[in-house]
Amino acid sequence: MKWSALWLLLGSGMASAACPDYFNVEMRELNSTQRHNLCQLTEGKVVLVVNTASYCGYSGQFRDLERLYQDHKAEGLMVLGFPSNDFWQEADDENKTAEVCRRDYGVSFPMFNRVAVRGSDAAPLFKGLAAAADGDAPNWNFHKYLVGRDGQLIGSYGARQSPVADPLQRELREALGR
Repeated sequence: MKWSALWLLLGSGMASAACPDYFNVEMRELNSTQRHNLCQLTEGKVVLVVNTASYCGYSGQFRDLERLYQDHKAEGLMVLGFPSNDFWQEADDENKTAEVCRRDYGVSFPMFNRVAVRGSDAAPLFKGLAAAADGDAPNWNFHKYLVGRDGQLIGSYGARQSPVADPLQRELREALGR
């Protein structure tokens, strides 16, 4: 076997080993039939997972999340948005949710179908993230989880934590190797 083939095999095994179980799910894009395996989508990246709501007082964070994504995607940042109506501030219609995200806030990072983010009905992704964060499940919209390239949770941040302020900003820069 050639060395390049061996490195390819070793590299792919290492990458899949770094994918946490909670990312090993397939999710549908918002207002689309397109589906993505989160392990494949996030492989080798620093990931910021956010539960969102179009009509929340914190919805201005969409702009900050988009700015963060644009500023750091070339360095390996992936922002993933998950609309949720767990706090009664999301539209019932996916078209309206997509319109708010894309037209009103210019969101270009991946947004997925509406999911539950807390309690027994929580999507496996959010159950896994909460477990990794010692039970810190979202208690409001715009809760953020930062996951390193190695698949390990770096931090869990409540709604009041701005995506562009410390400590999240500092921990993101460290995870990106800056």
